[in-house]
Order: sequence, then C-alpha cells, then structure tokens
Amino acid sequence: MAEATENGLEDALARSARGDTSAFGEIVRAHQAMVYSIALHFLRDTSLAEDVAQEAFLELYRNLAKIKSSDHLRFWLRRVACHRSIDSARRKQPDGMLSLAEAPEPVALSPMDDPLLEDLLWRLVGSLPEKPRLALILRYQEDLTVAEIAEVMEAPQNTVKSLLGRALETLREKLARAMRGVKV
Repeated sequence: MAEATENGLEDALARSARGDTSAFGEIVRAHQAMVYSIALHFLRDTSLAEDVAQEAFLELYRNLAKIKSSDHLRFWLRRVACHRSIDSARRKQPDGMLSLAEAPEPVALSPMDDPLLEDLLWRLVGSLPEKPRLALILRYQEDLTVAEIAEVMEAPQNTVKSLLGRALETLREKLARAMRGVKV
C-alpha cells in the first residue's frame, strides 16, 4: 500500500512539474498535515501555522522543477516548514495581548490524562530557544530520527543529539520547578 502511494506521489510530482494543477493539489493534500503539524507545534498559533503552510506550498510550487523524488519532496517540505516557522516566530511581536481571532479554539480532550499538565508541558516546550524546540518537535511530534533531524536542520548529528539532550534537561528542570510552585 505504501509503495502504491509513493508511486502515486512520484506520478503526481512528474505531472505537476509539467503544469498539471490537479496533480499539485494531490501533493498538497498528501503533505499538508505534516507541514501544518510542524508549524503548529513550533509556533503554537493556528493562524501563523496556516500562513507558514501556505508559504511552504507556494515555495514548493515555485521550485517544483528542482524536486527529484517523493522522498526529496518530503525532506524539502520539512526543511522549508522548519525555516518558515523560525522566520515567523522571529517576526511575531510578543506584546502579551491576544485578540479574539488568535484565541485558541476549544478542542476535545487529548488522550493524556491531565490536560493541565499537557498545557504546562507545551508552554515549557514553547519557552525553549528556537533550535532546541525545533529538534524536540521533529523528534517527538514528527517521530524523525536524529539523522533525519540533522538533515532537516542542516546540522551535524552530534549537534542534534546535544540540542535534544540539553532541551530535555532544561524541560526536566523547569517542570520540577513548576511542580514545586516556583515560577517557570
């Protein structure tokens, strides 16, 4: 089944490079959840994540001729989603005010038993610097290996390992302080 999907994506990629807009739509549908997920978990803002996803696919459309295979496409989209997420985070003005349009929509409870703990963990992840935060999201949300993360982040594998190790240690410390009631 996965091979049939890969062959379909290869075909859609070839047709899209020749100008078939419906084939480009197939590519977008196949990868939009991944791109949006990376942006959402990095930015924690649905509106910004949608913008990042749109920018990523616009950039893909402009660079279709450079994409060699469906594996290259997936790798390329992850890299672009990461870079655009970082760009968006840097542009974002931290004024502390939240407009009604930016307010998060109510969602169903997650499988985690404690929604307050989950919210705290996401806030702690969001407080990490950009590169460690991105490494954590790619590792634990997108389930990428250290080697794949190194490729996406254009960094040596040992750097990725260090980023992950320090990020996890920082999260442990912040979580311990938060559980003792100390401001994070």
